[in-house]
This record gives sequence, C-alpha cells and structure tokens, in this order.
Amino acid sequence: MAIQQGNTSWRKSSYSLAHGDCVEVASPLPRAIAVRDSKAPQGNALAFSPAAWTSFVTTVAGEDRTR
Repeated sequence: MAIQQGNTSWRKSSYSLAHGDCVEVASPLPRAIAVRDSKAPQGNALAFSPAAWTSFVTTVAGEDRTR
C-alpha cells in the first residue's frame, strides 16, 4: 500500500530524544497505521492494520513494564 506522506500528519512520542531519532506514526487511511523513520521522512513508510498495530503497542508496553 502506498502512503501519500505529503498529505499525512505525522507524530512522534513525547518520549522522543531531543535530537529526534525515533519513529513517527500516522493514520493516513481509516484502515492503516503508517510508521516511518524520523531521520528519513522522505523514505518509505510501513503500513499496518489497526489490529496489528494495537497488538504491537500492547506487547511493547507490556515488556516495558517488566523492566
């Protein structure tokens, strides 16, 4: 799926480092969550279904709490 990045509103986590090395997330379509590298905003973006994205975020958040 092609993501039209010019028409997409990207956001970074509030936990992002000051120099901006992180991923950015957007919801350009009702059924897609897009992720890109903030250091290469003109590069490719990955697209995930909302269910896959929710599963990823839930898993990562669960792992973070165990530290």
